[in-house]
Order: sequence, then structure tokens, then C-alpha cells
Amino acid sequence: MPAISIIIPVYNVEKYLRRCLDSVLNQTFQDWQAICVNDGSPDNSAAILDEYAKRDPRFVIVTKENGGLSDARNAGMKKATGDYIMYLDSDDFIHPQTMEIAYTLAVRDGSDIVSFTYDRIYRPQLMVRHVLKMDTDNVVPMRMHKKYNIKKIKTRVTDDVFEYATERTHNKFNPKRKWLIKHCQVWKNLYKRQLIADIPFIKGILFEDFPWWSRVMLRNPRVTIAPLPLYFYIPNFGGIVLSAKQLRIMQSLCTGIADAYTAYAEGATDYQMQRWNAEFKWYFIRWAFRKIKYLSTDEDMAAARKCFVDLEKMGALSNPPYKWATQTRDEIMQFIGK
Repeated sequence: MPAISIIIPVYNVEKYLRRCLDSVLNQTFQDWQAICVNDGSPDNSAAILDEYAKRDPRFVIVTKENGGLSDARNAGMKKATGDYIMYLDSDDFIHPQTMEIAYTLAVRDGSDIVSFTYDRIYRPQLMVRHVLKMDTDNVVPMRMHKKYNIKKIKTRVTDDVFEYATERTHNKFNPKRKWLIKHCQVWKNLYKRQLIADIPFIKGILFEDFPWWSRVMLRNPRVTIAPLPLYFYIPNFGGIVLSAKQLRIMQSLCTGIADAYTAYAEGATDYQMQRWNAEFKWYFIRWAFRKIKYLSTDEDMAAARKCFVDLEKMGALSNPPYKWATQTRDEIMQFIGK
């Protein structure tokens, strides 16, 4: 069995796929398998996957009908045999030492999760180049070539993930700012497989990372925080605001809130519920409610109203922890006629 299984959902990414797979192939750590899930991709991605699988048997190809990102990740997890799991989106790529660093720290600290981050220079650089109509496909991040001495990497180990995990924006003077595990993206962590093996992603929704990460935190994992920019994230250069898409985003967020709230109501300690409520839940409630302004039909508004009625009935709109959260709750109550 490999030390690490890296799960790569693939759909319509032939333009970026080789770069992604090369970043795995070029890892300084060699004991891995890459579970590449072809999620019914209509382009040339399948041929590229076959090419890499023939070159290196560590690339394992799973082919399935299109079911979305969550379904592809779940399918990949069923095939994974590694002691640890990583996720990599197929239009992104990773630093050559990502696996080496994450695995070394996990074993050293006996951690269930090793948390790193993405390069916060590379993404804005691509956005600027896009605006200026410059090439964005062949830009190599400067940090891609940086060599890390693992013995000198500063880390923080915690048995209380709730102290550091957050969706909040903290000012630069906060002493813990460097160590915060910000946002819920699943691809910026290494996970012990036993920790997450029975936590599936919710099929058919967007922003599936939030309810999944909420359930992972609830298991009280031991975490090593190493705030290194090891992941290179390609932004979505879209930006068209369509009512139907905004409704789907809102419905997905509400589904995630409901799922996570159910888990916390059933199994969280008072401390865990309080921290999750303040650091995550209300930020996603506000995000979901802000989508209302983009809805353009009575049918969409009625669907949106139902989402928030359902959240209110189950108690998920309780305990707003900040002034802005209280205001958001009041606005939601007015919207649903309460």
C-alpha cells in the first residue's frame, strides 16, 4: 500500500491536465498513488490519463459517468489505499516537495491532518494578466522552484482544531494570524485515511468543502499547521452572474449549512458548537443570503425563501454571534415573513 493516495477528479481540463499530473510525477516523495477519476469528461482528458497510466503504474484511472466533483472525490476515495489522503483539482498543481513535507510532518507529530496553504501571489498575478489579456497558461510561479529544508520549517501542532480553523478575516496584528487554518478548501491538507474514510462529500452541490470540513473538525483531529504555499490554485476567470447559477449556489450553501448543523446539533460539545457557529456557520449563512439580490424571477425567490424557512425550522439560524450576524438574521426573518 502506498503512503499517500492523491485523488484527482478530472472533467474537461485537457488544457491543464498535463501540468497537474506532471506536478505529481515530479514529487520528491515517491511512495504515492494518484487516483485520477475521469468524471465523464467530454474532451481529450481520457487520452491524457491513459498516456500517464502507461508511463507510470502509480497513476490509477477510474472512469465513471459524470456526477460532479463530490461524486468523483467519493469514487476516488473508494479506490484509495494509502495511509494518507490528499486532494488535487485537475486544473491546479502542487510544489515538488508537497508530499515529502506533509508526510514527514504527519509522521513526526503523529498528526491526523497536516495543513498548508496556497500561493497567494500566484493567483492575483494570473488575475492581473487575465485583465491585461496576457498569457495565463504558461506562467510558472517563482515559489515552484523554492527548496525547503524540512528540519527548519516552523510548525504548530494542536489537538484543538477549533482554536485555529476559521472563515473569518483577521487583521495583520493578530498574533495567531500566521497559524490560522483559513477557509474550507479540502485540497490544502494531508489527511490520515482512517479519519475521513467514512465522511463522503454531498453529491450534487457546490461548495461541498464546507459541510465536509465541518464534519472532519468534529472528530477533533490532531493537526500540524505548516503555513507554506505548496498549492498553486488557478482562479476562475468567469464572472457572468446568472440568476439560475446564483440560486444553485444559494441552495448548495443552505444544504451544506443544514448538513453540518445537524451533525453539530447531534454530536458537538458546547465549545465545538460555539466555535463553529462563530467561525464558520454565520459566514456561510450571510454568503447564502447575499445571493438573493441576484435572483430575477418569482420562482427563484420562492425557492430561496423555502431554503431559509427550512434552516429556521431546524434551528440553524440561532445564536448569531456578531452584530452583523444579528442584522443578517433579522433580514432573513423579514424575507421569510417571520
